[in-house]
Amino acid sequence: MRILVVGPSWVGDMMMSQSLYRTLRARYPQATIDVMAPAWCRPLLSRMPEVSEAIEMPLGHGALALGERRRLGMRLRARRYDRAYVLPNSFKSALVPFFARIPLRTGWRGEMRYGLLNDARVLDKQAWPLMVERYVALAYDKGTMASAKDLPQPLLWPQLQVNDGEKSQARDSFSLRDERPIIGFCPGAEFGPAKRWPHYHYATLAQSLIGEGKQIALFGSAKDHDAGEQIIASLPADMQHWCRNLAGETQLEQAVVLIAACEAVVTNDSGLMHVAAALGRPLVALYGPSSPDFTPPLSHKARVIRLIDGYHKVRKGDGDGGYHQSLIDITPQRVLNELNELLQTGDA
Repeated sequence: MRILVVGPSWVGDMMMSQSLYRTLRARYPQATIDVMAPAWCRPLLSRMPEVSEAIEMPLGHGALALGERRRLGMRLRARRYDRAYVLPNSFKSALVPFFARIPLRTGWRGEMRYGLLNDARVLDKQAWPLMVERYVALAYDKGTMASAKDLPQPLLWPQLQVNDGEKSQARDSFSLRDERPIIGFCPGAEFGPAKRWPHYHYATLAQSLIGEGKQIALFGSAKDHDAGEQIIASLPADMQHWCRNLAGETQLEQAVVLIAACEAVVTNDSGLMHVAAALGRPLVALYGPSSPDFTPPLSHKARVIRLIDGYHKVRKGDGDGGYHQSLIDITPQRVLNELNELLQTGDA
């Protein structure tokens, strides 16, 4: 069997989609599973052993480009896929499998996709509360799974593969010393500071951890670099050399390997949180207005700290610096206690 998956376009969603690939591999051990996704996804897909090939989706997020999608679909016809799974809910995401004439095209119904999908499922959000459950459900025949309770347990959560040699080489490349364990911080988040734990709390936590003999590595994209500099600037001068700001200095591939080399991770609700979970790193995940009810870190080594209930659509917090008050109220000592409990129970 040859399978094409049209994958998501966000880091966290891409990580959770691995549960579908793992489930498909378990159900169809001889299947070839290819995933079509943006080029930046390749470092993640290359570490998913279930994926045979990552096929680049050359079109930007939001672009219809009907002609280009038709040409891409026609090029894929020669591969003779038996079925396709379309994970995004948009109309345009279902076009390529349709143009590729893949016989069975599965997905949640989404935006007016009648005809494009010939195995369209109707989503009951209460029956399928987690995104990962919605992905995994597509691996089973229509009508056989009425709700998430029907899925075989335990779910096959994401697992990225990184070897020890890669970790050692990455540490050396970025001058992370061997004598101190690395604690990774992921202080960034989409949509600005409202989803971020304050930089001064990260600095206080870093000071405590450095005092305990750790070193800190800050991860994120280029737009998170300034937040990392604020954290370092808030540290005592004699501790700053034990905190390395790698935000914007690493490619995704390098960040994945370095996170795998961390003893543990402290993170906002972000794509890198899901990467750390898939790498099996003990992690403390800090939530404010966004909710872990839909996309929690999929790991038994994760601790979630959140002081409010429900989902709050907040673009800018009401606290100093645009932080959300519920995140301001999470104290560094609380996070340190959770982190130390994780490490002391042998979850590292």
